[in-house]
Amino acid sequence: MTPALRKLTMTAHVTFSVGWLGAVAAFLVLSIAGLTSHDAEVVRGAYLSMNLMSRFVIIPMCFAALATGLLQVLGTPWGLFRYYWILVKFGLVSFATVALLIHQFAVMAVAAKRVSGTAAEAMFSPQLIALKA
Repeated sequence: MTPALRKLTMTAHVTFSVGWLGAVAAFLVLSIAGLTSHDAEVVRGAYLSMNLMSRFVIIPMCFAALATGLLQVLGTPWGLFRYYWILVKFGLVSFATVALLIHQFAVMAVAAKRVSGTAAEAMFSPQLIALKA
């Protein structure tokens, strides 16, 4: 790999990794807002936004960071198995990717579907408020 291409892949990898981290931070803020709010519209908006953010920002950034990282280790003398910290980092990113996909398609999509079809009055019915207390 030429030095210019190596710098480009390194820049892309860092950009996607930091973008992924920033999107997860925004996701966390929406999650806290959705869990703590007593306004049905805020809860609905938070969960729908979290679903969209996860599908169209977090998952693509995750795969882009994973792909650029693999491109770096396979195209440079670093290698995947030469240094333990590269293998540990690859294992962590792989685990985070699998966990993210499980969370998105098993939990987040279901939650977004539930709040999108629920009337605002039903979200904060007396029975649900009693369960939260």
